[in-house]
Amino acid sequence: MVGIINYGAGNIFSLTAALERQQIAYGMVNTEADLEKYSHIIIPGVGHAGAAMAKLKETGLVNAIKALKKPVLGICVGMQLLTAHSEEGDSQLLSVMPLRTKRFDKSLKIKVPHMGWNTVSFKNNSLFQNVPVGSQFYFVHSYFIEYNPIFDIAAVEYGNKFSAAIQQENFYGVQFHPEKSGEAGERLLKNFSNL
Repeated sequence: MVGIINYGAGNIFSLTAALERQQIAYGMVNTEADLEKYSHIIIPGVGHAGAAMAKLKETGLVNAIKALKKPVLGICVGMQLLTAHSEEGDSQLLSVMPLRTKRFDKSLKIKVPHMGWNTVSFKNNSLFQNVPVGSQFYFVHSYFIEYNPIFDIAAVEYGNKFSAAIQQENFYGVQFHPEKSGEAGERLLKNFSNL
């Protein structure tokens, strides 16, 4: 069963609707004790990384999340929280991976925020099992995670190449919204629930 970290920084409704469509059982994580109830954990997120980190600290769950050995998936801002630092609010984050979250360079003549569908090139990874090559996913973000081949499991080009998905051991992150990415996104959520 999937536990969703409930810290007031995510669009929970679209995520739970996608989980229901895939018949994936879920519940909300409000306390450290709740973490024990679930085999998989999702950190959702929409909005400002610094504000999201502040809300996460208020829950008292930070150290417990970092210590998890079960599969963890950060979505959008939830993925950014897995990095060490964000330029958004000059914020120190969870530091699960030694990566930086950076603002898109407007001099590249791209629209910010990056909003809409984009083709993601992914590596052979359990998270993308049975997701067709060339699949598109839905993005909405003004900050991106620097590309690093050590942690990158999927990349996308928008102005420059950046990580669309990252992994370190049991921690995974996706910058796009799988819950808004149709069949490919729901396949990814199913794959995560089966890790």
